[in-house]
Parts: sequence; C-alpha cells; structure tokens
Amino acid sequence: MQLHVTNSPFTEEQVDLLNRLLPSLTQTQQIWLGGYISAITLQGISVDSTTAPAVPVTPVPGAAIASAASVAIAQPSFSRDITVLFGSQTGNCQRLASSLSGKLKEQGFEVTVSAMNSFKPNALKKVENLLILVSTHGEGEPPDNARSLHEFLYSKRAPQLNHLRYSVLALGDTSYEYFCQTGKDFDQRLEELGGQRLSPRADCDLDYDEPVADWMEQVITALNGAQSAPAIAEEAVLAAEHAESLQSAYSRNHPFQAEVLENLNLNGRGSDRETRHLELSLAGSNMTFEPGDSLGVYPENHPRLVEEIIAAMGWNSGETVPLNKKGEEGTLHEALLRHYEITVLTKPLLEQAAKLSTAPALHELLLPDRSKQLKEYIQGRDLLDLIQDFAPWDVPACSFVTILRKLPARLYSIASSYNANPEEVHFTVRAVRYESHGRERYGVCSVHCAERVQPGDTLPVYIQNNPNFKLPANPDVPVIMIGPGTGVAPFRSFLEEREEQGAEGKTWLFYGDRHFVTDFLYQTDWQRMLKDGVLNKLDVAFSRDTEEKVYVQHRILEHSQELYAWLQEGAHVYVCGDEKHMAHDVHAALISVIQEEGGLSPEAAAAYLDNLQQEQRYQRDVY
Repeated sequence: MQLHVTNSPFTEEQVDLLNRLLPSLTQTQQIWLGGYISAITLQGISVDSTTAPAVPVTPVPGAAIASAASVAIAQPSFSRDITVLFGSQTGNCQRLASSLSGKLKEQGFEVTVSAMNSFKPNALKKVENLLILVSTHGEGEPPDNARSLHEFLYSKRAPQLNHLRYSVLALGDTSYEYFCQTGKDFDQRLEELGGQRLSPRADCDLDYDEPVADWMEQVITALNGAQSAPAIAEEAVLAAEHAESLQSAYSRNHPFQAEVLENLNLNGRGSDRETRHLELSLAGSNMTFEPGDSLGVYPENHPRLVEEIIAAMGWNSGETVPLNKKGEEGTLHEALLRHYEITVLTKPLLEQAAKLSTAPALHELLLPDRSKQLKEYIQGRDLLDLIQDFAPWDVPACSFVTILRKLPARLYSIASSYNANPEEVHFTVRAVRYESHGRERYGVCSVHCAERVQPGDTLPVYIQNNPNFKLPANPDVPVIMIGPGTGVAPFRSFLEEREEQGAEGKTWLFYGDRHFVTDFLYQTDWQRMLKDGVLNKLDVAFSRDTEEKVYVQHRILEHSQELYAWLQEGAHVYVCGDEKHMAHDVHAALISVIQEEGGLSPEAAAAYLDNLQQEQRYQRDVY
C-alpha cells in the first residue's frame, strides 16, 4: 500500500511517514488504527503531533472500533444489491449459491439468488453486481437450467453491460476435455459485453472446497473489503456441505460407513452385461433422502493395479505418505487403494508429473502444438501407463502422491423410496469392463461393487440432494418416466414413493435394454406395480431382439397422440440415463411429438418443450 501526494490531503512529509508505517502494519493493526482514528473523531477529539494521546481517552469497544474502521477506509460507492445466478445439474452450484447468498446477507447486502432459467435475461441491464456459479455438463455443455441464459448472452439480443461487475465460479472435472467450459463461456461473454470482473474466474475440479472458499474470499473482499472474508468464505462452503445431509452429520467430506445388506446381479444367465442391485443400511446415520436424489459412493481402486504401480516405481507399500491435503498420513498401499485416483489421466496431472521427470517424450507431449497427441494419449490410459511409458522415475512415493487427484465419489441415482424402505438405500450399477492399449480396464466403482463387495461389508456413502429431479408436489399429477438401462433406477424410487403416498396420478414408464429374457431390469417390480395399479402404462424396447434396432425414442413416437394428450393434461416428463446419445434422441422425439400432435412449427415445438423445462415439468438426470 502506497499513498501519493496527488489529490491527497497529506503533506509530502506526512505521506513519507505513512508510507513507511503502513507496510509494516499487520491486518489487525490496520483495523485497530482505522477504528481508533474514527472513534476519537466521532468523540470530538482533535489529534495532532503535540496533543495526541498514546491511547484512547475513552475506551472504545472492539466491535465499535471494527465498525469505525470500515467507515475510516474510504471505499468507492457501489450498489449493495447482488444477483447470484446458478446453473446446476446435480445441485452442487445451487447449494453453494444458497450458502454464499446467506453469508452476503449477513454482511448487509441485498441478495437475489435464482436458477438461470428462472431469471429474465433482459433484467441484466439493471444488475450492477453479478455472481455466477455454474457447472459444465457432458462434453462442455451447459446444465439444463443454464441453457436459456447461455443462449441469450451469445445471441444478437444480448445488451451491452458496461455497468456490470461480475465474477464466475465454474465447477467441472479435469478428466473431461472441455473442463469448466460453461464457466469459461460465461466469463468470456460477460467481458465481451463490457462487464468488469470483481475477481478472476475460479475453475474447480471435483475436490472443490478449497478453491471455492478462495473464490468466495476474493469476491467478498472485492464487494466490501471485508477483513473477515476468509472466515465467511469457509463458513459458506461448510454450510453448502451441511446442506447435502440436512439432518445428518454425514456428508461428502464425512461419509457414512453403510453396511451392505444385499448385492444381487439383475441380469439373467447368458447376458453379456452385469448389473448389480445393492441395498445398504443407513441405520444410525440419520440420513434421509427423497426420490430423485443421488447416492455418493467412495470406491476402492483395484488392489492389483495398486500393486503393479508400486512395483513399477520400486516403492515400499508400507512406507508412510500423505493421504490428503489435511496432513493425515498412512501407508502407500492405503493411499493408492482408497485416497488417490489412479485410473484416469488428465492434462494437469501430466504437467505435474513432467516436473518430476527427465523423460524428453513427456515434455514434448505437453508442448502447445501437441494438444491433439496429448488428448489421444490420455484417452483410455491410467497411472500405470504413465509410469511405464516415461520411465525411469527417481521420485519418492511421498512426493509423487501429492500430484495425484483425490479419488472422487461416484454418484448413482437412488433406486428406492425412503418411506417404503426406512433406514435403507438401494442403488443400481452396471459393471464396466473393456480393453484398451493392450490391457483390461474397468470402472472403478462398478467393478469394486461387482467383484469385491459382499453383504456385511461397508461402503463409504453420502446423500446428494438433487433439487432438479423431483416428483410433482401434487401426487395426482400424471408422470411420464423415460429410463433405459440403469437409467430406470430413480423411477423405481418414484413409483415406490407414489405407492406409499396412495397417489392418484397416472404413471407411464418407457424402458429399454438389449434383450427381454436376460436384461429386463426390475421386471418383477414393474409387473407387480402394473397389477396393483401403481404403474398404469409400461412400454419397452429391447434393441437386440429384433432385426431392426428399436429404442425408447421409437416407442415414444409410436405413442405420439396419447403422450401429447398426457402433456396437455399437465403431465411431468422425466428422463434419466446416457446424455450423449439417448437423452438427445429422446429430446428430439419429444419435440417431434409436440410438433406433429400440436400442429406447431419446429421452433414453436422446441419453445413448448423449453417452457415445460422452465415450469419444471420436464426434468432430466443425465450423465
């Protein structure tokens, strides 16, 4: 901090004294001094070089000094109104936005918090302070509730925003090519429209607590220069963490060790697929959930891969290494088995590894003009490949593990109703196995559950609320559920819940898989529910049982007239499953139904479906 004589009320001698004093003061001393000067001024005491007392004449309470300090530090006059917008597919950004807004309100700000699709884009003309929290979905796509605002800002209708101060928090996953792309889009576009950044954009990986707190600290400091910004930011992140399990002490950073009650293969003999149905006990956890929520499961890496990595590096599996950033320690075997990700390569990981390696090939792979080759290398390889391909390494294990990413939890749609199965949670997972670069590969959590988890074992789990995938508040409203493969899991939860409620609303399920005989997941459940009237209609598509492949979107088109009639009656539509292909095809089929049966243009049909989404009558849980 340096003062300058220009436009300053101080003499050159005073400026010199202040410039020698201020840099030597701690933050606490600066607050005290500002409060002291303001306090004695408020008391009518004149301070000069000959009469200034060594201490205040009248003791001033600490709170008053801190308050006076904030008055003493001259700040530009900015609006205290803040708009917080979130775009969230699974609820993380929504929870963080809610917690941040709560802390800002405690600071005296007027805060408006809203999902992006509930915010009128033209209202941006009136916003002075804008905070955006947004995740990236799929291959760089905005989450569903961020699409409308994203499209508006990139359209010709977007206004100039020279009056706007903004900052962007982006959540993503570095294992995807377009890491945090939606956040980058918003940040870049707001700047192009004339906005000024309050603080730099923060791009957060799966383990986001620390960077989120840092971003919040910078934002709060920029908004009001609050000296307590770090504590406020940490509190906001903790509040979001607690929101994941409202009544429980267990959360993403403190999972519950749930006992496995059942672990069943849902596929019939002869199937080329293995789909597991797991039932866990939540007894003693106080964890509850609603249909549409997800279960976070922390898996273990495959012991064989752990042993191969340790052997390839010449390490000792029993040596002590850091387990996390908190300073906790454990054996190398424990660290690689349960704490660090070892099956996925990312560009940031390779950049960190290059600092520990003298291999020319690794450094060349990271050159700016080798981005295509880097992308090809990362695809389908793991940490063992990296170690073997760029040997030799002369790095102690305690140093190497610090460049690895925390082993992330896997999220699964919950397949049971808590009201129907108290103190239990069920989920569905399909075992992923494939060959790549001459070695067998597998899904970490799915194969852990399929091969190494037995009844009586425990799994570390937590509940992640998903406010964007919820049954209608009115149980008499019709629902249409579209979920092929394991995407049918949440609809088992939906229907169990409707059965417990005694709901009168009609229900219609579209389900698809490969073969009727071996791959009809939860067949006996659907048959019972049809018999009992809990499920009113069931349409199935088994793609490998017919010469021409038939999928759920084809069944939707076949029942075009009736489906449109249900929509006109106020039905809610839910889609769960593969985002890349199925969800796009189903979306196109729904637009086709609306266009044909409603006599609308393609644009009007798309607007109809967009309106259903705005009204939360069209919800998707896609991945």
